[in-house]
Amino acid sequence: MTEDIKKEEVKEEEATETTEEVVEETKETSELEEAQARAEEFENKYLRAHAEMQNIQRRAKEERQQLQKYRSQDLAKAILPALDNIERALAVEGLTDDVKKGLEMIQESLINALKEEGIEEIAADGEFNHNFHMAIQTIPADDEHPADSIAQVFQKGYKLHDRVLRPAMVVVYKEN
Repeated sequence: MTEDIKKEEVKEEEATETTEEVVEETKETSELEEAQARAEEFENKYLRAHAEMQNIQRRAKEERQQLQKYRSQDLAKAILPALDNIERALAVEGLTDDVKKGLEMIQESLINALKEEGIEEIAADGEFNHNFHMAIQTIPADDEHPADSIAQVFQKGYKLHDRVLRPAMVVVYKEN
C-alpha cells in the first residue's frame, strides 16, 4: 500500500508539473503575442511618421520652388507703373530726338529686365479673356468688329509665368 501511495504521489507531482508547464507555456505565448502586437503597433507608428516626414519634405520643396519661381513678383509690381509712365512720356508730342531716344532705351532695358525674370506682357489683341483682361468700357459691336473682341487697350497687362500680375485694361465690343 505504501507503494501505491508513493505511485499516486509521483503521478500527482507529474500532473502538477505538467499543469505548471502548460500554464507557463500559455503565459509565455500570451507575452509573445503581446510583444508582437506592440512591435507591430510601433512599426505602424514608425511607417506613418516616416510617410508624414516625406510629405513635409515634399511640401517644403514645392513651397521653396514656388517662392523661387515668383520671387520677383513684388519688384515687378513696383516697376510696372514706372514703365507705364515712360510709355506715356513717349506718347507726348514735341519731344526732342535725344529725349525720345533716352526714354526708349530706358523702356527697352526695363522690358528686358522683366523678361529675364519671366515677366511677359499679356497679349491684348483679338478675343477678350476675363482671366487676362479687365473690361473698363464696352462699345457696340458691328460687322467689322465682332462681340467680345478688344477694341482698345488703356493699360498693358503683365504676367509672371502663369500668374497674372496685372490684367490688361481694355475696351471691349459687346452686342447691343
